[in-house]
Amino acid sequence: MSQGVGRVGRPRQQSPNFRASAHFSNSDHTSMEEEEEVEAQVSEQQPSLSKPLQLHPRPEDLVAKAIAPVKRDFLCPPPSSRPNTSSEGTHGGASMAKNSNGGSSSNVVKEKKSRRQLKRERQQEKKSAAHICPEVAKAGNASACRYGSNCRFSHDIEAFKAQKPADLEGTCPFFGLQGSCPYGLACRFSGSHEVDAHVEALSSKQKHSELNGLKKDIQKLLWKNKLKFPKTDVRLKLLGLLDKSKTKKPEVKKEENNQANLNGHCAASEVKEEGGDPASPNGHNSNSVSNGDEVVCEPVNEIKHCTEVLVEEGLGDDALESNDLQPLKKTKVSQDENHLSKERVDEPSPFEENFEENDKCSVQDAAATDVLSSEADGASLKLHPREKKLIDFRGKLYLAPLTTVGNLPFRRVCKELGADITCGEMAMCTNLLQGQASEWALLRRDSSEDLFGVQICGAYPDTVARSVELISQECEIDFIDINMGCPIDIVVNKGAGSSLLTKPMRMKNIIEAASAIVEKPLTVKVRTGFLEGRNRIDSMIADISKWGASALTIHGRSRQQRYSKLADWDYIYQCARKAPDTFQVLGNGDVCSYLHWNKHLSDCPQLSACMIARGALIKPWIFTEIKEQRHWDITASERLDILKDFTRCGLEHWGSDSKGAETTRHFLLEWLSYTCRYVPVGLLDVIPQQLNWRPPSYFGRNDLETLMASDSAADWIRISEMLLGKVPAGFSFAPKHKSNAYDRAENG
Repeated sequence: MSQGVGRVGRPRQQSPNFRASAHFSNSDHTSMEEEEEVEAQVSEQQPSLSKPLQLHPRPEDLVAKAIAPVKRDFLCPPPSSRPNTSSEGTHGGASMAKNSNGGSSSNVVKEKKSRRQLKRERQQEKKSAAHICPEVAKAGNASACRYGSNCRFSHDIEAFKAQKPADLEGTCPFFGLQGSCPYGLACRFSGSHEVDAHVEALSSKQKHSELNGLKKDIQKLLWKNKLKFPKTDVRLKLLGLLDKSKTKKPEVKKEENNQANLNGHCAASEVKEEGGDPASPNGHNSNSVSNGDEVVCEPVNEIKHCTEVLVEEGLGDDALESNDLQPLKKTKVSQDENHLSKERVDEPSPFEENFEENDKCSVQDAAATDVLSSEADGASLKLHPREKKLIDFRGKLYLAPLTTVGNLPFRRVCKELGADITCGEMAMCTNLLQGQASEWALLRRDSSEDLFGVQICGAYPDTVARSVELISQECEIDFIDINMGCPIDIVVNKGAGSSLLTKPMRMKNIIEAASAIVEKPLTVKVRTGFLEGRNRIDSMIADISKWGASALTIHGRSRQQRYSKLADWDYIYQCARKAPDTFQVLGNGDVCSYLHWNKHLSDCPQLSACMIARGALIKPWIFTEIKEQRHWDITASERLDILKDFTRCGLEHWGSDSKGAETTRHFLLEWLSYTCRYVPVGLLDVIPQQLNWRPPSYFGRNDLETLMASDSAADWIRISEMLLGKVPAGFSFAPKHKSNAYDRAENG
C-alpha cells in the first residue's frame, strides 16, 4: 500500500557525501560555476545532519506547545505543501475540495436555476435508468408497480442492470435477517440474495429495529398546521406566554380604559398589588372563564406580577428582553381569554372539567402544596419532581448528542463499545413542527439504545413546549434535552442555542413551559456563558432546578470560544457545588481518556458524570477504556473492524442500494475527519493524548496505520473504498465541521 498524500509522505533522501565526492574527484575538469552550484547543494543539505538536535525538542516542550509528543523513530518530515483538505482547512463551505484522485478543484460559480427548472431536472433524473421503481426492483417484475406508465420512476430492468455498479463484497445486511431484501435488484449485494449458505450464519445475529418514525397522518396535520396541542395551550395560557402569531400586536392602554372593555378580565400589566380586580367575586386578582353557572379561576396575574417586578428591578440582559416582550404578552392574554370564554360558553372543552377540578384543589390545598407555595410559581400546575420518572446519571457513560456524526449507526457502534446513555442529534423545534422528515429522522432510536434521549433546540417557549408535547406522544424516549449552548451562527442568530444565555427570563419560560407538559425527565445543556470571561451559569443553577429541569450539562467553554482553548473544569466544579443536592450536574469538555474521567469525578464528588463528545469521535473505544480502566493500544486492523461495523450499521439504516451506500460513505468520511487525529498509544512519549494536541507528521507501525493517520481527504476516500467500493465519477468531499473557530470579530 502506497503512502498517503497528507502529512505521512516520506521524501526521498540522498546522501550529501555523494555529490561532494564527485566534486573533489573531478575538480580539475569542473568550472567555477559548477563548483559554486555543488557547494550550494552541499551547504543546503549539511544542516540536515544537525536537524535531530533542533527539530526534536523534549516531550515536555512539545506538550507545552500542544503538539503530540510522538517518538522520534516514527517521525517523518512534513510535506512540502500541506493540502487544503485537512479537517481544519475546509470548514464551512471551503473553496477547495478533494476529488477521488487527490487533486483539488477550485470553486466554480454555478448558474443559478429557478425552482421550476430544478424540479424539472429532478423529475427527468428520476425517469433515468439509474432510478428504478422500488416496487419493480423489489419484485423483479416490471408489472409489479400499480401506477404503471404513470410512475415517476423507470421500469426498464435491463437498462438498470446495464448501468448498475458492481456488487460490493460481502452479504446483504437484510436478506439473512428478514429472508428478503427490501431493495431487491437495487441492492448492492443482490448477488448474495441467491446464496443460501449465508442465511443460516446471518440468522443467528440479533435483529435490530428502529423506533420513533413519524406517522404519515401526523405529518399531514403538521403540514397543514392543524395539529392541536391542548396541554401546551393550557400551560402557556397559565404562564401568559401565548403565541404572538395568532393575534395582532395590540396597544397597551391604561387601566381605566381596559376595565370596561375586558368584560371582567383584569389587565395583568396594570393591576396593582393592593387593589385587586373589581370584577372578581372575591376581590382577588384573577382571570375568570365562565362556563354556565360555574367560574374557572385562572390565576395568571400572580406570575405576571412577579415577572413584572423582576423586569423593573433587572438592570442587565433580563430587563432588555422582558421590556420588549412582557407588555405584548399581557395584553394578548386578555384578548385570547375573552375569545376562549365565548367559545367555552357555546361548546365546553374536554379539558375544562379537569382544569376546574385541578384549580379547586389548588385553591384548597395551596398551603400544603410545594409547587403553589412559591410566590413566583403560585399558579403552576406542573408535576411535583417526585411524580416524574427520574434517571440516575451518576457514574454512567454518556455519549453526547453530536451534530452530523452522532447519527444512529455511530451510536450503535458506541453502544457495542460500552456507552450507557445515548442521545440523538440536535433537532430544531420549528422544523419538527413543520413535519420535515429529515428533522424527524434525527429522533430515530435503535433497539439497542436502552437509555435514550432526544435533544431539541428552540428560541421561544411555545415552539419548545409544542415540540415536547408532540415528541412525548409520538416517540419512545427516556428523557428530553433542551440545547441552550449551541454556538453555531445560524442557530444563535435565530435566538436559540447559546443566545438564550443572555436572556434568563426566556430560559425560565422555556423550561417552565416544557417541564410541566412532559412526564419524562427534562434536562438542559448550556455553556459557561456567551462571552469569554463573563460566566453566569453559577448564579442560575439553583433557579434552573426550581424551573423544572432534572439535570444540567455544562460545557466548560463560552460561546465565543467555540471549541478553542481548554474547557474550564474548575468553573464546572464551582457550579456543581452550588447546585441543590437533588439536582444532577454533568460536565462536558476535553474528556479523552479514562484518566480524565477519573480525575473529574474525584476532584468534584458533586459531579454526577461526564458527557463524552469529541473524545468519542476521535476514539470511540474510550468507553471500553473507562470501563476497563486501561489505555488500549488498539491496532490498525481493530480500528478497521470498527469502521466495518459502522458501515454495516449504516447500510442497515440508510439502505443497501446505491443511494444508501453513498450516504453511508458520506457520514463515514465525516467521521474519518476526526479519527485521523488519534495517535496510537505505542507511538507517544507521553500518555494519555490530549484533545487539543496537534499530531505531527509521522509513520504508523504498518501501512494501514499510516493511512489512517493521514489528514488528507483523498486518503479518507481510499479507506472508504476499502469498505464501500469505488466512488462514483466526479465525487468530491470536504468536511463539514468547524471545530477551531474563535469568533473574535463577531463577539468582541
